[in-house]
Amino acid sequence: MAEAMGLRERKKLQTAMRIYRTAVALFAERGFDNVSVQEIADAAEVSKMTVFNYFGTKEDLVFLPMEEHFGDAARAVRDRQPGESAVEAVRRHFLEMVESRDPSVGLNSEPFARQVRGLVMETPVLMERAFLAAQKGTRDLAATLAEETGDLMLGTIAAAMLSAARNALIEEHHRRVDAGESVDTVAADAAERAERAFALVEHGLGDYARKA
Repeated sequence: MAEAMGLRERKKLQTAMRIYRTAVALFAERGFDNVSVQEIADAAEVSKMTVFNYFGTKEDLVFLPMEEHFGDAARAVRDRQPGESAVEAVRRHFLEMVESRDPSVGLNSEPFARQVRGLVMETPVLMERAFLAAQKGTRDLAATLAEETGDLMLGTIAAAMLSAARNALIEEHHRRVDAGESVDTVAADAAERAERAFALVEHGLGDYARKA
């Protein structure tokens, strides 16, 4: 991507990434609440105004680069091919992310990616933002389904189920990597696990967990 950019755009991207990585490193070292934007600017060798030009809020310094992924399911459904169901679209997109070892689905062992997740998990204000962003992603998916089908209630139920399946799979990836398994080991059976998860959504709960 950088090769297709002009010099000015490449420099802007480099500056944004330097600010981002500097902020995350400081937050991880001292805690999100104990680092000021001015300290981040000084460490990144830019002005405080420059930080705010690239990242509108302190929370954006962690979330802005990843926030688009909360809308992945809704985009997959909107962009699906004729004849492809909503479940098939979300499953296909998820499997593509698994194949590319995308950090957004928990399949990246790069220390920085794990550091960002750890920072979010241990910081209440960032956890709240993650929750709200995830809820917005589910609402956007529900709205997309409702627009197509004309039924907001069923669209909301379907969106909740699809989002829950994705989230459970991602959390399982994180849990296993955090426990010491390699990303390749977790990814090896990720497709089979995803097939089972989305099959449960596709076919409904039915006899699932029927008490004997």
